[in-house]
Amino acid sequence: MKIIIVKDYDEMSKVGADLIAEVINKKPEAILGLATGSSPEGLYSELIKKNKNNEIDFSNITTVNLDEYVGLSGEHPQSYRCFMNDKLFNHINIDKERTFVPNGLAKDIEEECNNYDKKIEELGGIDIQLLGIGNNGHIAFNEPAKELSYGTHLTGLTESTIKANSRFFASMDEVPKTALTMGIGSIMRAKKIVLIASGESKGEAIAQLVSGKITTEVPATMLQVHPDVTLVVDEAAAKLIK
Repeated sequence: MKIIIVKDYDEMSKVGADLIAEVINKKPEAILGLATGSSPEGLYSELIKKNKNNEIDFSNITTVNLDEYVGLSGEHPQSYRCFMNDKLFNHINIDKERTFVPNGLAKDIEEECNNYDKKIEELGGIDIQLLGIGNNGHIAFNEPAKELSYGTHLTGLTESTIKANSRFFASMDEVPKTALTMGIGSIMRAKKIVLIASGESKGEAIAQLVSGKITTEVPATMLQVHPDVTLVVDEAAAKLIK
């Protein structure tokens, strides 16, 4: 596991974007695994700049997102499909038919999850997976638990995650309580993983991630056994690393 400690959020965003751009330039038809939330917003802004400056080309790129809220359509302003369109896809030369996000309105959830895993397999797997990390150590919506799921699945969100995500909604009551998410196995099969984190609130989770101890109670610790993981964390998030 490679750890890059940077000064602040802006530098984290630039370094993370450089890592993704490197993969795109080496493999113009790469499969990108993408994340949502406040952590990658700056990184996506950097990718947009690189695209506008003709430093990277998204015309042959395919993307797969980690998760989506159950019960929200892709047009809902708080859906992750809407987030991705607003923060990245609408501003780059990508074919939106090649951008995949789980369907939160699927009538058959199990079938949707199985089909999502099949789609990733058909694409040849994820070349680089971008991750954030929750304050409780979750990655995607793989929450702390006694057992973790391998493939894409339906999951309930913990109270701490609902509270953290409520900043995007009018109230906590409006935050969906379930989501479709890639499982740990799906994430671990990515050829390369980049995890970004900023701020003191992520400090404990980052410290546990690099502690050398693996536990399902901190799902991100599973990344310790992946052969190619790069952490890009700012000084505040790295404070508790020993």
